[in-house]
Amino acid sequence: MRGLRDPIRLIPVLFLCAIVVGTILLSLPFATTSGVHAPFLTALFTATSAVAVTGLIVVDTPTYWSVFGQVSILLMFQIGGFGIMTAATLFGLMVGRGVGLRERMATQVERNRLETGDAASVLRLIFAVTLTVEALVAIILAARLMLAYDMPAGNALWHGVFHSVSAFNNAGFSVNSDSLIGYQTDVYILGPIMFTVVLTALGFPVLQDIRTTRLRWRRWTLHTKVTVAGTVALLLVGFLSILASEWYNPGTLGPMDVGGKVLNASFHSVMPRTAGFNSLDVSAFHDETLMVNFILMFVGGGSAGTAGGIKVTTFFVLFAIVLSEVLGRRDAGLFGRRFGKEIERQALSVTVLSASLIFVATTYIASISPLPLDDILFECISAFSTVGLSTGITADLPPSAQLVIAALMFIGRVGTITVATALALGGRERPYRYPEESPIVG
Repeated sequence: MRGLRDPIRLIPVLFLCAIVVGTILLSLPFATTSGVHAPFLTALFTATSAVAVTGLIVVDTPTYWSVFGQVSILLMFQIGGFGIMTAATLFGLMVGRGVGLRERMATQVERNRLETGDAASVLRLIFAVTLTVEALVAIILAARLMLAYDMPAGNALWHGVFHSVSAFNNAGFSVNSDSLIGYQTDVYILGPIMFTVVLTALGFPVLQDIRTTRLRWRRWTLHTKVTVAGTVALLLVGFLSILASEWYNPGTLGPMDVGGKVLNASFHSVMPRTAGFNSLDVSAFHDETLMVNFILMFVGGGSAGTAGGIKVTTFFVLFAIVLSEVLGRRDAGLFGRRFGKEIERQALSVTVLSASLIFVATTYIASISPLPLDDILFECISAFSTVGLSTGITADLPPSAQLVIAALMFIGRVGTITVATALALGGRERPYRYPEESPIVG
């Protein structure tokens, strides 16, 4: 029991408990439209994907799962989006230890540093933003579906709520078999979903900072500046790259007018940041578009939001380190501030661990599956970064490969640093240091 009092161990345990409960719920006969028990692997994979707010599926959500099953999935990705991390953070505060080094390590992939005095304010912000955004977006989507698509009020409201909550939590689950392809030219459907994904992918520390400083750039913390500037840069790069590479592709943007191309290129520059909805057929993307998606998915969104990936701040810390080495500068930093060595080591550790896990998983699946390597790599990055986009191979993977993908989703959501620290929690700092020596690098 003592081990569970440490938030580092509590976080993965809570996630595992949610997955177990979700698997049980989806294994019930009335969770499926057929009234037959779902296979264990199907229930486990879906529950893991929902709790990890990923969106990868092995069965079609609207046709395979009943209303009960779909509601269970919605509750799972709502909990997985922010509830468990909030509970773990509160636990660390309530036991009187504040948010110290271990807690910061446990949650640094999920959020920026959070002081004890800020906890209540941030939790109020999380609650208010969640209720407000999900309700408003649900109303907008439901109204659009009723007015423009003649959808019955009950169905429209359900579709609006499901997609709103899914977008807010960056889950990528949809109650449409083709995700949002049926609305690829509708800015009133794609627009609110894009806004929601971008907002929550910034992270709650950023929203809190922006709220308290009232949009005054000079008063923003370095974390907020890096996250906002990095998000804008990545969205712009993604938009221009997708627009250029897919402009004439007959399977994606080719048949659309200029407005449709701009809308869908914008949409697909946002979704790889960890949302997982698609308004275009991902399997029809050109190779260069898939490469851009690799990068966008791996980086992900901001800390302490519902995004996955190594996070924007991690990526730009590494970028600043490389830039400082190239320019011969002593310190690495951005916006007139330098990074501490601890932050640089954490950024490097997160990136190396993440890339290593993706490499191992991709290699294993490629060795047991005849599927193309680029599709497998896409699937693994999408799973680890809790994105949910797929080229359509998820259901075709062998059972052991699906288990690997489920493990990637779990580790990607919990965080590589959290898992590594939890496993090595008993380790202690050495009371000595070895002599320093410089090997040749490069």
